[in-house]
Amino acid sequence: MTGGPIDFCATETPSVTGRNEGVAGVFEDGDCDCTGFPDAVNPGCMQKLIAGVHEFRLKEFGRYRALFRRLSREGQNPHTLFITCSDSRVLAELITKSEPGDLFVVKNAGNIVPSANVKGDTNSTAAAIEFAVNQLHVSDIVICGHTQCGAMRALVDRSVDPAEMPHLARWIEVAAPVRRVLDERYQHLNGIEDRVTAAAEENVLFGVDNLHTYPCVERRLEKGTLQLHAWFFNISTVELFAYDPNTQQFAPLVAGEEQEPA
Repeated sequence: MTGGPIDFCATETPSVTGRNEGVAGVFEDGDCDCTGFPDAVNPGCMQKLIAGVHEFRLKEFGRYRALFRRLSREGQNPHTLFITCSDSRVLAELITKSEPGDLFVVKNAGNIVPSANVKGDTNSTAAAIEFAVNQLHVSDIVICGHTQCGAMRALVDRSVDPAEMPHLARWIEVAAPVRRVLDERYQHLNGIEDRVTAAAEENVLFGVDNLHTYPCVERRLEKGTLQLHAWFFNISTVELFAYDPNTQQFAPLVAGEEQEPA
């Protein structure tokens, strides 16, 4: 993690979350409102998914047909392991305009990357890292955090009840060192949103540090065949930032500029 506080840009939280728009006009506003805690199953939500499947087959699949046939014939060969949050607003392929087969995407609550030395529950993130590095031979690993992260909010305010969500509580505590960094270096931040953003940024760097505990990653780094990148996505502005180890700050990604590995 960084040696000092990151001068992040605090962003305002959107005051209104819009409903999902209908697929090809099939669903009007109100047919599928899956926000909040449901009182009952809403069949409109699954119908919307199914309509989307059919629309993809009818309107989109044609331009992907040859690509999927090649991927089926030759197998996948992604260039990047992209570790990000399970948050439904963070879509790796969308925000990077990637094609099928480009990214090996791993999503978990809070884009937390545990140390290779963490014992306990089966660690699917660690397994995916080993597979991507040893078997898929990716050339880059990106850890991408984001604003308004619910997992980081839970880390900051300790709001997860272990009795109700024991697995989530244990998982979030993997990133407990981030909470300590927040207490040591960000005492000047009083607002909860600013503290959550700072925690989310530091958590990305925490993950990069932990990548170095994986022998397969270290071997590839020593050979110069792997690079690590720390990214941060602003949901409100749809901007991506990359961590610059020289300035120890996150700076906007600029097209055409070579990025310094984290």
